[in-house]
Amino acid sequence: MKNPAWKKLVLIGITVLGLQGCIAITGAAVGATATAAVYDRRTLQAIMKDQDISTEITNQINADTDMKEESHIVVACYRGTVLLAGQAPDPAIREKVDGIARSVSGVKRIYNQITLEAPTSNLTRTSDTWITTKLKTAFLATKNLKSGQFKVVTENGIVYLMGVVSRSQADAAVQIARKVSGVQKVVKVFEYTREPDVTATDTNATASTATSDTDATAGTNATDNEADVAGDAQ
Repeated sequence: MKNPAWKKLVLIGITVLGLQGCIAITGAAVGATATAAVYDRRTLQAIMKDQDISTEITNQINADTDMKEESHIVVACYRGTVLLAGQAPDPAIREKVDGIARSVSGVKRIYNQITLEAPTSNLTRTSDTWITTKLKTAFLATKNLKSGQFKVVTENGIVYLMGVVSRSQADAAVQIARKVSGVQKVVKVFEYTREPDVTATDTNATASTATSDTDATAGTNATDNEADVAGDAQ
């Protein structure tokens, strides 16, 4: 038997434990390398490089007292693709964060999804962390879904899915995410491969109300969600 049930349960347990403490902007890219390697398709070197990029952007944001206190910014990176999410009080701060990300070595493209509003509460951020946990667990439990290809970021009820995937795997992941309780919207931040995949079968996600999904656009603000990242992954 190639994939006994107990192994899948162990992986799910490790993932959930590894998610504790990965909250918002401070330290989200630090300390989870060993856990991430269990289910992440990227090489350890690629994971560490992405974490270095996220940490550098985060440190520069935190170095600006006004920006740190007035906004809530989440930074995620997958194979050099940077997602900026969260809230800022005005466009100037949003553009300043974008400029910081562009100045960091190794960044290939940027998706600026920062919204212009007051920062979310601690209760909302805790809920976001729980949504991410539930969704990662659902991915691991879904037959034929290559869960290691996906990075999940949840901010204010919006789930951002990152990774290098086939379109069939991307569609399957979106459908699973839409069924997780608490998800308001799903935004795809993908680079697509041309490899054919077996259709994933989801039997474990928690049902909820219907949500919408959109594609993020590189280099634009949070209102521009018409295009996705297409192309061949290397």
